[in-house]
Amino acid sequence: MTVRLLGVSADDYVPHPIHGGNRIWTETNCYADLWIEILHSLGLDPVPVAVCAFGARFDGAQWTFLKFKPEDLFALYGIEVDEMNVWRRPIEHIEDNAAAGMLSTVEVDSFWLPDAAGTGYREAHGKTTIVPVLVDRDRDELQYFHNSGCHRLTGADFRGVFGLDEPGPPAWPPYVEQIRFRPGATLNVDAFDTALRRHLRARPRGNPVRDLAARVVADVEWLGAAGVDGFHRWSFGVLRQCGATAELAADVCAYMQNAGYPDAGRAIDDFRTVADGAKAVQFRMARAARGRAVDPTEQLDAMADAWQRAMTVVAAAAGQAVPSRVSGPA
Repeated sequence: MTVRLLGVSADDYVPHPIHGGNRIWTETNCYADLWIEILHSLGLDPVPVAVCAFGARFDGAQWTFLKFKPEDLFALYGIEVDEMNVWRRPIEHIEDNAAAGMLSTVEVDSFWLPDAAGTGYREAHGKTTIVPVLVDRDRDELQYFHNSGCHRLTGADFRGVFGLDEPGPPAWPPYVEQIRFRPGATLNVDAFDTALRRHLRARPRGNPVRDLAARVVADVEWLGAAGVDGFHRWSFGVLRQCGATAELAADVCAYMQNAGYPDAGRAIDDFRTVADGAKAVQFRMARAARGRAVDPTEQLDAMADAWQRAMTVVAAAAGQAVPSRVSGPA
């Protein structure tokens, strides 16, 4: 059985510019990145749905794992996302969804994903999310969105990623979603303002980058003991998510400027300052994980100030009252 959706191929797929080589952060996280490419492949602009970046926060241990909200996907593009009851092999649900014209998100083990070479492929087990766009059981071939592009796997990787050599359904079913979309749908520009105001109302009262900065400084000594492996796991949830979120926020500000929000473009440079700063601090903290003394305080302070300025501009552009600066946890 062979099923294909969206008419894309791993052979000639061109990712959205958000995943281009000129970006500060070429990837955000598996879920946000695959949605960027789904929307791109449907001919839709993915930038407006990144408006949730304005509500990001630091919870004391990690930055928000940015996920485009189902309510925003529905309001902006008419796309419905619902969790599935997984009671058979995941591949069977994916095939049924495709036959009904739906895409599927599915959690898989990155151990079987060739595009994860160097970070886990055939080396370590880890949870990640993909969206299959072609499933060919006869050839043991899967084409799928993951991270910044469209990829292919075959043979043993195909059987492994779907657990086909294991008896019966998986003992611990993966999380699977159905994605219902209308071919030819367009962006509902009027829904953007509602989403923008909702996420601004939900933003943390204080400055999440300043809260993150305090934790980063406190973790310098811990990283020296955690080593390089601990650093990579730590940095993904702290600095990468913060930096990539800020870069997406800059993209949304550019969209807002073009959509008629006065002066929203003035926040672009400050959000990119945060994105650049997070990358620079990440390099410094990698040295800390190798036992070297580092002090990222100055860079972190500059990031926090830039975030505050940018959010003040965005709130003003959206017609929001700008609260006074409040310190403390998000």
